[in-house]
Amino acid sequence: MNEEAAQLRDSSPDEYGFFASLPSLLQEEDAINEIVYCLDVLKADGVTLFTRYGSDNHYLGHPNFARIWATLNERSAVVFVHPTHAVDTNLVNSHLPQPMIDYPHETTRTAIDLVMSKTVRNNPKCKIILSHAGGTLPYLALRPAMMLPHTPFQVGMTPETFLEDARSFYFDLALSGTRYQLGALLDFAKPGHILFGSDYPYAPSAAIEQMNRGLDDFTWSSEGKELYHAMQANALRLFPRLAKSSLSVPTANKSGKVALTNAYFRSIIVWFAVSSLLCLLSLRMAPLYWSRF
Repeated sequence: MNEEAAQLRDSSPDEYGFFASLPSLLQEEDAINEIVYCLDVLKADGVTLFTRYGSDNHYLGHPNFARIWATLNERSAVVFVHPTHAVDTNLVNSHLPQPMIDYPHETTRTAIDLVMSKTVRNNPKCKIILSHAGGTLPYLALRPAMMLPHTPFQVGMTPETFLEDARSFYFDLALSGTRYQLGALLDFAKPGHILFGSDYPYAPSAAIEQMNRGLDDFTWSSEGKELYHAMQANALRLFPRLAKSSLSVPTANKSGKVALTNAYFRSIIVWFAVSSLLCLLSLRMAPLYWSRF
């Protein structure tokens, strides 16, 4: 799969890129070998991880994954984190599939685990992208930061250090086009750390289009007017080889607005969509996503 993705990238390198798919992180040596091969030989643009692995709570800050993170850090890797099901897959409500509510919480759990385990601090060269605007992290980060010094669970972090590491993530905007989410994320994220995302093709198309219309409207408001051009610039800084492309930001239409739903930032968005598609298909997770809709 990774070799096929590399061939696709090579067919049009100005438009395509890919995140490498890895074996389960519980297979440490296999995962490390694939990281080395994909980043050093295939020249993947990054790797994809799920929020947890195994039949127990092996979230990404688990000590068993320390060597894997060290390998990624040595290569200044871009690491795209996508949520998967929690260990308990029982639905809270028969009409509430896990991707709708549980996935954002899974992203938050693994992000907090990465911070509290000092995985983020110990691997500063890794650029970690969280899906879906970071789940609930922008809203909840202050809660553990303020509570930690007053609990028995000391991890040797001040509230300031905790928040600094929590804000170091990058955030994609897949299915996160509401004014409420975007306002909170803009207040929380470091400058240059917000990226476009769509969740295509796994989320329902109508939901993707609605979210992108919301994002389009927000970027044309006084609150979000700088976000549109910033998202492309942020992606190009993260993936500088794509900056050599002649493709540019779409211009405004007759109404004066840029239709994000149709434009998708061209090379950047196609790149994210293809890489996400390949990594998820390789793990055969697609049937689990929206099968209960």
